[in-house]
Amino acid sequence: MPNPIATFETSLGTFTAEIFQDKMPITASNFVKIAKSGFYDGLHFHRVIPGFMVQFGCKYSKDPSSPNCGRGDSPFGRIKDEHPPEHKLSNEPGTLSMANSGPNSGGAQFFINTVHNAYLDWFTPGQSKHPVFGKIASGMDVVKKIETAATDPGDRPKTPIKMIKVTVSE
Repeated sequence: MPNPIATFETSLGTFTAEIFQDKMPITASNFVKIAKSGFYDGLHFHRVIPGFMVQFGCKYSKDPSSPNCGRGDSPFGRIKDEHPPEHKLSNEPGTLSMANSGPNSGGAQFFINTVHNAYLDWFTPGQSKHPVFGKIASGMDVVKKIETAATDPGDRPKTPIKMIKVTVSE
């Protein structure tokens, strides 16, 4: 069975991503469940860092001016870290990776790498361990538009970038 495809309709355009259900079933299933619930619809990108990544999925980002943007736990709970030795997927450009605040703390927030952030791979030395669970299939130009948006000193886009709708086809 082919992997699900997620379509992200944003205020700057649309992009799609293959979700690696076959390689990262825990993390991918968590993302699909959250996307299908409609939770992501109407949220805003809350962290945009050129030459690094764009981050999304905080429950407080419905209001892009909220001081709590980026601090929201998932209303769906936390998931176990997924580190399958047979699937060492690196944080390469265009990959979707689970944001977390330490071991077993992944939830609704994720980021899209815009450069190769190998030091974030779960299989490299260091404290940051971010499992990759998908990859942009089309619309990387839209992700680059998001990445290069003007930001405030806290890495929040000055002009809010809204996720209008996320749909998943299986």
